[in-house]
Amino acid sequence: MNIPVVTVCAADETVVDGLERLHGPVTVVRRCSELTELLAACQSGLALAAVIGDGSEELTTTLVDRLGAVGVTVVALTENPEEARRLRSIGVVVASADIEPLELAAEISQAVGRSSRCGQGDSGRSASFADPGVDLHLPHQPEAGQGEPCGSGRIFAVWGPAGAPGRTLLAVNMAAELAADGQSVILVDADSYGASVSAMLGLLDESAGLAQACRLADQGLLDLEALTTAASEVYTKAGSFRVLTGTTRADRWTELRAAALTLVLERARQLADVVVVDTGFCLEADEELSFDTLAPRRNASTLRSLELADVVFAVGSADAIGVPRLVRGLAELEVAVPQASPRVVLNKVKRSAVGYAPEKQLDDAWNRYGPGISIEAYIPSDPESCDAALLSGSVLLETAPESDIRHAIAGLVCAPVHQKRRSFGRSTRALRRLKR
Repeated sequence: MNIPVVTVCAADETVVDGLERLHGPVTVVRRCSELTELLAACQSGLALAAVIGDGSEELTTTLVDRLGAVGVTVVALTENPEEARRLRSIGVVVASADIEPLELAAEISQAVGRSSRCGQGDSGRSASFADPGVDLHLPHQPEAGQGEPCGSGRIFAVWGPAGAPGRTLLAVNMAAELAADGQSVILVDADSYGASVSAMLGLLDESAGLAQACRLADQGLLDLEALTTAASEVYTKAGSFRVLTGTTRADRWTELRAAALTLVLERARQLADVVVVDTGFCLEADEELSFDTLAPRRNASTLRSLELADVVFAVGSADAIGVPRLVRGLAELEVAVPQASPRVVLNKVKRSAVGYAPEKQLDDAWNRYGPGISIEAYIPSDPESCDAALLSGSVLLETAPESDIRHAIAGLVCAPVHQKRRSFGRSTRALRRLKR
């Protein structure tokens, strides 16, 4: 297999000359004068690898991700240990600037071979809608001893269709209940249309923690300490959790790029037992029609969060409008993120909107018209408790610790022991309230 290579190596012409003289598995098809020219050549399908000697400091996670999406492996030549560490963290293969041409050709061949094997392994996966038209491209995993280990924390994504079904309310209180259960938690506001976690928790900081973390990740500078600094600490009477606040204005959605968000969530896995992500509602990928293949996608933050989630909670309003919306949304979710196995949650359950015995009515209707996924939980409507929590910028376990809505949310995520502790003496009261 002959590997076509494009280069930007003004300071290392001897390396390029050596590659050309080898007449081996690597062929230099173009020498570029700057990084933008190299990017254009790669986007046109001219090469399978890019060797960068000058300008490696301009490489970001987003650029490497997009080059990887079109099948280009990036190899950088540097002698700076800090720069080498940064480049490896964003998925670049690093070699010494004075490497012998034969060794460099071998490095390129091995790197391209690894990329090809990864591509074959993912061939059965549907295209990632966060990055339209290409397979899901996860960050480069460093070899043993070269980087930090992957985290073992789980990602809970809270999603729901349009119409304010209560995604943020559920995500915020899930994070609080998990923290009260003794787990370390990071709450991430990844809604690119209407971030509201900071307002719900009464956080007055105008900086967007998630956008700050994404900028650092894009530059390859996001470590656990930087992530901790970007996150705000929220304290409750039963525990504390960290929050990566959302963008302060809707027009800042361009800062939440898929590749950078992937690194943020992977770092969050290393830092916390559970990462709760409050996503947006929209699953559309029609930005694919854009002629600018490097343009950001507004729904990328939602779609990438759902792709990486270990558990997806699909939330819908329990009424004649919310339930059909959720049914249609679940069909869209199956197309956009086929690997997701959503756990359905019906929120705002009340007799006035559904009828007598609302749970039974909803269950019968869902079994008849639903998509074949069982309902995981019913969250009762309790506007007074929710309003009190919003007014005080707090969570339900503080403002309404004995409310049925608080216990229903805790039951979704807490350990069985915790659930048993609060179940006795309450089940009869809960059923009686739901039937009102």
